[in-house]
Amino acid sequence: MHEIIIMETLELSKCCVISIAIVVFISFDVLPCALCFTSFVFGDSLVDAGNNDYLFTLSKADSPPYGIDFKPSDGQPTGRFTNGRTISDIIGQSLGAKSFPPPYLAPNTQADAIVKGINYASGASGILDETGFLFIGRIRLREQVDNFEQSRKYMVNVMGENRTRDLLKKAIFSLTIGSNDVLNYIQPSIPFLGGGDHRVSKTTFQDFMVSNLTIQLKRLHKLGARKFVVVGVGPLGCIPFVRAINLLPRGECSIKVNQIIQGYNQKLSQQLNRLNQKMGPEAIFVYANSYDIFTSIIINHHQYGFENANKPCCGGYFPPFVCFMRHNANTSSSSTSSGLCEDRSKYVFWDAYHPTEAANLIISNKLLYGDKTISFPINVRELYNYTIS
Repeated sequence: MHEIIIMETLELSKCCVISIAIVVFISFDVLPCALCFTSFVFGDSLVDAGNNDYLFTLSKADSPPYGIDFKPSDGQPTGRFTNGRTISDIIGQSLGAKSFPPPYLAPNTQADAIVKGINYASGASGILDETGFLFIGRIRLREQVDNFEQSRKYMVNVMGENRTRDLLKKAIFSLTIGSNDVLNYIQPSIPFLGGGDHRVSKTTFQDFMVSNLTIQLKRLHKLGARKFVVVGVGPLGCIPFVRAINLLPRGECSIKVNQIIQGYNQKLSQQLNRLNQKMGPEAIFVYANSYDIFTSIIINHHQYGFENANKPCCGGYFPPFVCFMRHNANTSSSSTSSGLCEDRSKYVFWDAYHPTEAANLIISNKLLYGDKTISFPINVRELYNYTIS
């Protein structure tokens, strides 16, 4: 393969654009199956791979100790909001990916879409455009789909329409989003969503989330997406941030917050089922039940090997919940963290909002191999092997 590519490139060195196109075509044709897994990742900070590093935003994970256990970067921050890999990273590796889809905003990533896919996710983003405005910069879900549309145009220019359709038909499109919408809803004085007595009803809010998400799913489908994984919102009533702002005793979750989420997840699941009935078998929408998975981890954390399911590993249990690395005058590097736990594998939560890599590993495994109570109508590994007619 390498010899063919080099020869073609040398022969056409007088025209760089044509040369690049031919290299991509040849590489694409002869790639072994193990390298053919392509995924397009949409969502919020749970799956952001570094897009927010390129934004003016208050939602960043570009400083230590974020990424401290991320081996490809030798423990340096990559913009991931955890200590190691995200769920989408882990699932991709399990399905044969040899590298991670790069963030869309990173330089020179468009060509990666053909082999690796691209990560469009952005910390602080939501399904609703207004979500996350307090953080200033973020890429709303609508804008993430806009960005994918630009990537698709690049693929068509390089590969042609038919090859692009074939690639997208086999790729997995994952959407992990909605948590920030709920967090904004439960906090007071949020414009548009109101806050206090002016907040829209829970039912209206849930319906608005589902309808807006459905619009973006249909847009992606129109652009060629066929295999979808849509992740429900997890039990935010149990994360350290929500526990703290509600002054909940150790080990307790906010029932009120979790009821809002359960109502939304139920409506989302029903909507995905309707889409499957309407669009199947030429498209499939998988509902990933992250709520039950993560609830089980918290309740049975000792059985999963965790020692702490309440306090975050980094950043503390009380405001401002900041996880950072401060300089240690006794060493030559910044090696002292703001309350960093000693054994990160023993904690469910990395910071006040996000799981540790250890928790992400369990969630990923459940989504890959779980039964219909976890992943419906099929699990993620079955989706990978699923043939679109």
